[in-house]
Amino acid sequence: MAKTTIADVARLANVSVSSVSNLLNDRSQRMRPATRKRIQDAIEQLGYTPSFAARHLKTGHSPFIGLIVPSVADPFFGSFARYVEEAASEKGYQVLLGNSDRDPEREKAYAEMLWGSGVRGIIFGSSLVKFDHLESLYREGMQFVSFYRSTHHGDQFSADTIGVDNIQATRLLTKHLLALGHRRIGFISGPTDMICRLDRVAGYTTTLNESGIDVDQQLIWEGDHPSPGKASAYLELGRQGAHYLLSLPDPPSAIIAINDMHAFGVYAGARDLGVIIPDDLSVAGIDDIVVTDIAVPPLTTIKQPIHDIARLSVERIIDRMEGNEFQEAIHRILPSTLLVRESTTNFAGRSNH
Repeated sequence: MAKTTIADVARLANVSVSSVSNLLNDRSQRMRPATRKRIQDAIEQLGYTPSFAARHLKTGHSPFIGLIVPSVADPFFGSFARYVEEAASEKGYQVLLGNSDRDPEREKAYAEMLWGSGVRGIIFGSSLVKFDHLESLYREGMQFVSFYRSTHHGDQFSADTIGVDNIQATRLLTKHLLALGHRRIGFISGPTDMICRLDRVAGYTTTLNESGIDVDQQLIWEGDHPSPGKASAYLELGRQGAHYLLSLPDPPSAIIAINDMHAFGVYAGARDLGVIIPDDLSVAGIDDIVVTDIAVPPLTTIKQPIHDIARLSVERIIDRMEGNEFQEAIHRILPSTLLVRESTTNFAGRSNH
């Protein structure tokens, strides 16, 4: 027996296919009640039930949340996706995941696909400087929550944000290393074309300046974006950054990496050059991914409350999707924690500069 199609529904209800699609995808506000009922009756009579149709017809939206992250190859985003899925499931929702590779066109394409499938809310792991590629969907009614991006003065619209203070994160790390006697502190950032990275660099430079230490631009290594989908690429960038910084005429005695994966790349780069961590070089990261405490040596890092961020992001996007309107977007900052482990130690080497 042939599977019932949307065209069969349209034929029985005596409407166009687009009318059926509009109802299924929450675009039936201007549809006459009698027309809407004919379509619903035809769907029920024919047993046409896409995976989301039953709830969609009842509530006006599909039981799905969109989640778009740079790449689940990064353990931080992989863990976050798992926690989002867990929190959504408890609320009766499922998660549709896309990896954007920090490409605004891919983000927009995923968002438009989700909108066309009836999804009305997306949690974004985007930290791109500009958010305007999503403005048209926002104006249409798509709801957004960003967990990895603070607001920015150039934003065309204001989405809810839930996360940590990235400036404070690197302030904590920089103060920790300064307290250990380090004065030449390197920073491996990757390309600073994302707000979270700009904030983390700002925390580092501001703290040095406040401590009376001039920022040496040679000690800030940007590198490039990792290859899409490859976890090893994050490690390789850290390795390249370590090679560069440790080969300077006056190399740093400590390095802060923009995330833990880059920090573990620093481990590899230091080993290549015969530099011993932490005897010759202190290293710190950000995120506290699952292997930080079993690495050799265990990594000093900033722990983000990733489980709480995921839960609050899911709760907020569901509130938005289910019609609980809010006057203004919220910007919730959760506390991060400095975890001091064996990868950082007191400075004891060449003279400070």
